[in-house]
Amino acid sequence: MRPVVACVGLGGNVGEVAQAVAGALAALDGLPQTHLIGASRIYRTPAWGRRDQPDFLNAAATLETTLPARALLDALLEIERRFGRERTADVGDRWGPRTLDLDLLLYGDAVLDEPGLRVPHPHLHERAFALLPLAEIAPQAAIPGRGSVADALAALDAGGIEAIP
Repeated sequence: MRPVVACVGLGGNVGEVAQAVAGALAALDGLPQTHLIGASRIYRTPAWGRRDQPDFLNAAATLETTLPARALLDALLEIERRFGRERTADVGDRWGPRTLDLDLLLYGDAVLDEPGLRVPHPHLHERAFALLPLAEIAPQAAIPGRGSVADALAALDAGGIEAIP
């Protein structure tokens, strides 16, 4: 299989999130058939979806991988579990607090719609908290059917999102 550049969103708002993000980046770089090629700074972001919770820390990473999209997603979910993430079927927890969240945002130019796997991430073009870190490392990455990451970000209000030192 030819290498694909995949884009991953990282975030969380419970515990030592900056340490979890750093650990997750190392874990991503350690995945088989995968190499971390870029990582953004960490951004503090107001809670989205459910606002009655602490701010999130968000970042993005680009990976070169030959793992199939499903295998990469499974690896992301396993890394989340290692960092204490417990996913539930409760829809009320969908945008709730979490120790670590890893989202497969883009997988090359693939468009996939399978149970549990939708690429590009179906809400990527609506979420400044995901686009701002991604634009730092992959502004020209294409969101199939939507244009570039930079163009999608330019259409949104990124107010309240700030890089942390």
